[in-house]
Amino acid sequence: MAAFVQPALLTMFDIDAIRQDFPALTQHGDTERVYFDSAATAHKPRCVIDTLTRFYSQENANVHRGAHQLSQRATSRYEHARQQVAEFIGCQHNELVWTKGATEAINLVAYGLTAQLQPKDVILITELEHHANIVPWQQLAKRTGATLMAVPVTPAGLLDIAQAEQMIAQYRPKVFALAHVSNALGNINPVKALLSQAKQQGAWTLVDGAQSLLHLRPQMADLGCDFFVFSAHKCLGPTGLGGLFGRFSCLQQLDVFQTGGEMVAKVRIEHTEFNPPPSKFETGTPNISAVLGFAAAIEYLNNLDSAALAAYEHSLMQYLVAHLSDIESVSLLGDMQHNVGTVSFYVQSEHPYDIATLLDMEGIALRHGHHCAQPLMHALGVNGTVRVSLAFYNTFAEIDHFISALRNTLEMMAP
Repeated sequence: MAAFVQPALLTMFDIDAIRQDFPALTQHGDTERVYFDSAATAHKPRCVIDTLTRFYSQENANVHRGAHQLSQRATSRYEHARQQVAEFIGCQHNELVWTKGATEAINLVAYGLTAQLQPKDVILITELEHHANIVPWQQLAKRTGATLMAVPVTPAGLLDIAQAEQMIAQYRPKVFALAHVSNALGNINPVKALLSQAKQQGAWTLVDGAQSLLHLRPQMADLGCDFFVFSAHKCLGPTGLGGLFGRFSCLQQLDVFQTGGEMVAKVRIEHTEFNPPPSKFETGTPNISAVLGFAAAIEYLNNLDSAALAAYEHSLMQYLVAHLSDIESVSLLGDMQHNVGTVSFYVQSEHPYDIATLLDMEGIALRHGHHCAQPLMHALGVNGTVRVSLAFYNTFAEIDHFISALRNTLEMMAP
């Protein structure tokens, strides 16, 4: 194995102090537990947990609906949180819609575009997508008669850029939706260039940022997309909350997704007038505590050195890939050069479930299977992978423990 050198920037990154901020990393008693499943959900820093507890124990009130002080305070904090997150991704506060997660956000856009599509139109996605960025577009195609097409991947699991460019030019898609980062393989896709080409053909563009928000901190003006979706729980925040960025002019053109209270300006028995975005898409009582908790997560991230954090995560990934590559029976999939730290592999003749189960007995928590990306696994000709997904709170020592456990596991499984 080639010598591995940690970058000088890592001296600015105090991993021991960082880990103390995450209670779940230190609550396993005598059991050594390694958490390598952050692509599924990230752990929460103490400040997020404390924010949730404080809201329900000291500040609980509904927003936008009360003249009393508790409600006014909750409303002020709730809308300030929207502003904090909007600044984090580089958009205006009225361009950020709260949703239950990235999945609901994609469904919101796909349903809202129904009136914009005709039977002759093409919806373009890629074979790398999570089911959440496939099924809503299938349903949109079914409603409108449009055709759904997918950019293929190479045998190694990389997006075929030449094919993507050709399909954009040839089919001139009305909608182009793709992941910023593959949840199954960790690939960072060249979305900016592809989005630019799609926009030149008149496409509505959507980026699934569920896996990129924590690691890449994308800025909306830089990406150039019409819509960007994310889930809070994958970026240190609570579950049950996500967001949709939409250019305000684009949000105005979407049909409403759900209806009810809160999102209305005027209701009569015969007719209803809807509020402008983002309220137009936020029905009923929102997940107030989660919004406040997510703002705390964003504030926590803003207080870290982003360059040092990124360098540390990249070093972890390089270290992991170097050691996995030393195991002869392990086959890696995906882009190992442009990757957020999510590494997928398979072992010929061994089922990913068996490997993951035996590793769990060694204290290693990771993911196995198709990762809600069955079309990708079908394209790659595998029945699933073992997925190691890293975050900045992981350590080199944890990777050492994992590699040792994996070697022991594969030795045990050998005929």
